[in-house]
Amino acid sequence: MDKHPSAIKPESWLVSAGRSSEPGAPLNVPLVPASNFILGTERGYSRDDATPTWEALEEVVGGLEAGRALAFASGMAAIAAVFDQLSAGAVVALPDDCYQGVAGLAAAGAERGRWTVQRLALDDTAGWIRACATADLIWLESPSNPLLAVADLEAICAAPRKPGAIVAVDNTFATPLNQQPLEFGATVSLQSATKFIGGHSDLLAGVATTRDDALYHAIRTSRELNGATPGTLEAWLAVRGARTLAIRLQRAQETAMVLAERLEAHPLVERVRYPGLPSHPTHATARRVLRGFGSIISFELRGGAEFADAVCRGVGLVRHATSVGAVESTMERRAAIPGQTHLPPSLLRLSVGIEDAEDLWADLDQAIRAAAP
Repeated sequence: MDKHPSAIKPESWLVSAGRSSEPGAPLNVPLVPASNFILGTERGYSRDDATPTWEALEEVVGGLEAGRALAFASGMAAIAAVFDQLSAGAVVALPDDCYQGVAGLAAAGAERGRWTVQRLALDDTAGWIRACATADLIWLESPSNPLLAVADLEAICAAPRKPGAIVAVDNTFATPLNQQPLEFGATVSLQSATKFIGGHSDLLAGVATTRDDALYHAIRTSRELNGATPGTLEAWLAVRGARTLAIRLQRAQETAMVLAERLEAHPLVERVRYPGLPSHPTHATARRVLRGFGSIISFELRGGAEFADAVCRGVGLVRHATSVGAVESTMERRAAIPGQTHLPPSLLRLSVGIEDAEDLWADLDQAIRAAAP
């Protein structure tokens, strides 16, 4: 790739990054299934030195996030590498609503005495600013999973922080197209490339991106020592999927707005949580810090868990499955998952794909009405 990402639009970067410009080179990023290489250059063993396929993924995401990226075996592997930087007795500030894997990792470390954990509401900007002065890791997830609260990253990342503190932002739901945490001053931005980057429900991968050279090398060392390296096929699939991220996200979030507005007006829906709706508690913040509102909707039904489960069983075009960010729409009742008991029992998380908006609405509406008590 000849052009720096700042010289072209993100949509063009997604298509062009990671490709070779050498005459005779393959147009597409090659799949390099090699664990080791002929000695004589800096690349000898893939766990330590990466492969050209991983590096292509790192170039694509790093350019979008405006930093240096490191690819991992999964989003949780990237997250664990950040937590791995904490010293014994560290203080972790964590949102009260966040991905259950992160909450579980933080709780497990606290139980072993590795660190202490403070939980804060994501919209408590003043509380987060205070936490920056005392916490060693300020962990933000914006929009949050699954209540879709949006943090004021601009204010929090600019706040004075404890020397050596890490401000980490899980940017998976926003994607680097809608939000660039490093531009606000975050130390590291995380992506579960399993979701929007890959976009086809066919891989596990994660990416951590930073501008801090010391942190970059420390996270890379954690990846090497813990063996948290991505598979070559997975990295190749993630690069291939990323090529269409811009058009997938545009279509999906346009449809998400249509569905969110209709769900909000539905007589059997109690509440809709979508950052693009004026009724959303952090809508004003979302308008200021996000370039787009994303394609995830959470909504509560006027009934209990059984009603919500019946709706999940009743959809056809929408798939009853976990995870988000793929071409197909998926939906699940999040409170049914261990560790999510803080959620309303009837809350459904809908990940909107690229299907026709009217077909999706017809499917949702019939499922809700058919399952009504």
